[in-house]
Amino acid sequence: MEPLRARQAVAETLARGAGARARKFFLQRDTLHPELKSDSQDLVSEADRSIEAWLRRTISRHFPGDGIVGEEEAATEGTSGFVWVIDPIDGTMPFLVGQPNWTVSIGIARGTEPVAGVIYAPMLRELYSAVAGGGARLNGRALAMNPDWTIASTTIGFGATQKASPAEVGAFVEGLYREGGVLFRVGSGALMLAYVAANRLAGYYDPTLHCWDCWAGMVLVREAGGLVSFEGDFTRPGAMWAGNAVVHAALLRLSGRE
Repeated sequence: MEPLRARQAVAETLARGAGARARKFFLQRDTLHPELKSDSQDLVSEADRSIEAWLRRTISRHFPGDGIVGEEEAATEGTSGFVWVIDPIDGTMPFLVGQPNWTVSIGIARGTEPVAGVIYAPMLRELYSAVAGGGARLNGRALAMNPDWTIASTTIGFGATQKASPAEVGAFVEGLYREGGVLFRVGSGALMLAYVAANRLAGYYDPTLHCWDCWAGMVLVREAGGLVSFEGDFTRPGAMWAGNAVVHAALLRLSGRE
């Protein structure tokens, strides 16, 4: 099997395995002891740490030369040119309060370019998977974004957290509503990007995302026919815009990046 496709297949298996482990924690979440990382809504729990450790061990066993970048541990250098970008539970806050809208996100880079991604939502039983040049799928069904949608066609995902500037958030929201748009938020950047690829959202904007939140979703959106811009990289967060050509341009404009 071609090296990238082989990694995508393993990523799908790992996402399901990590999702099963996360689901067990989710059903016993009252026993978890979440800790603050930076502010009152930026949390980490035993579930995040143990599942990321399992993912790292399993990836290293399958592909010992690959690098790994994750949310909870320091990056591991590789020699193969492939880098796995993992988030064991994207949407820790929804996870901890009992909402089903959290995911396992596994992205794969060749060098610094996102080339494959898998997002699994265990409580929703949805597996999103994409590989460069091979299209995007949801539970095996091909995804294709609507090229005619505008920001007013359906809701727009917005990911601003407490780290965002209140003034910038307010200006974006005011501009969006002035042009007929409506906000949508579920607390998982990975899931909102998957929803863009699946035509459940017209687009997505987040002022500050980390690579582990969006690497897999970037491939999904691009392979479904959309555009994605990300100002971050492996070492620093950045702003993210995603949608079809019309929505992508509108979100850039509304966020002051035109």
